[in-house]
Amino acid sequence: MNKTALVTGGSGYFGSILIKRLLEKGYKCRNFDINRPDELNSDVEFIQGDIRNKHVVSLACDGVDIVHHNVAQVPLSKDDALFKSVNHEGVENILKASLERKVKKVVYTSSSAVFGVPECNPVTEKTIPKPAESYGQAKYGGEKICQTYIDKGLDVTILRPRTIMGHGRLGIFQILFEWIYKGQNIPVFDGGHNLYQFIHADDLAKACILSGENYSPDIFNCGATEFGTMKEVLEQICEYANTGSKIRSIPMRPAVIGMNFFSKLGLSPLGNYHALMYGKSMYFDTSKIQSVLDWRSEHSNFEMFRDSYDWYVTNREDVLKSVTTSPHKSAVKQGVLGLVGKLL
Repeated sequence: MNKTALVTGGSGYFGSILIKRLLEKGYKCRNFDINRPDELNSDVEFIQGDIRNKHVVSLACDGVDIVHHNVAQVPLSKDDALFKSVNHEGVENILKASLERKVKKVVYTSSSAVFGVPECNPVTEKTIPKPAESYGQAKYGGEKICQTYIDKGLDVTILRPRTIMGHGRLGIFQILFEWIYKGQNIPVFDGGHNLYQFIHADDLAKACILSGENYSPDIFNCGATEFGTMKEVLEQICEYANTGSKIRSIPMRPAVIGMNFFSKLGLSPLGNYHALMYGKSMYFDTSKIQSVLDWRSEHSNFEMFRDSYDWYVTNREDVLKSVTTSPHKSAVKQGVLGLVGKLL
């Protein structure tokens, strides 16, 4: 009998990719999301509901073997009450329902943001999390809730991905791709020499599936094996696009002050995490997930950016005129960043 996997947030960017990969592996899939998917799939059962609604969450977990929990309110929402309720209450609800419905495995997609700016790299699973802003704190709070349910006997694996890229990934990256498409210059901080690791959505989906098939509570960090500096990957994608975009270095300290200032005024789409990390090094040691799950990343930083940029160019007209409820699948209002981009 095929196993049934519940994907919360299955209508979003990564959730929809994970469902596709699960179907390819022979899983029966159920999508639980507050939003309807862009395209309905007759092979996927869809339950529309709010992760904060305990009754509906419990129904969604009925008859499920594995839960992949991806619902999270991202910093772009800038709604503190919604942010906390979804990222804390929502995690509690899905774990409680999974325990009561005797779900065999839960995979909680956390974030590298739980580490804030690491004191040293590479970051391992033994590195103590020290989130430095609201999103990282929320995801780490979710990890702590997971641990309480592990203690109650629920089999939960926590998966921490680096920044997700891949075909269709937009959000803040849509601004970057639009600037490159128009031949505008791209800023890096203090030369852009910070080592920065990403992960392709397909590689992360594979890690989620393998985690769901590993019946033992665990924690894994997940990122690309092949990566380099921020300047290197942005130079590579600018050269690939061949639109005239160049990399411009700007001083990090005044730039970060400006980013935070305009964000608080609501004039910039950027959140605290973007200002905190854009100029800092951050990368994982992935030896544990490679050893335990036999997982390997198949995409380098540049390959991810290339896939993402190619998809954007192909679908640009539809992206700019479409309205979608997923922040990672939609265009972003540039605000003051539009002016910054023209001045570089």
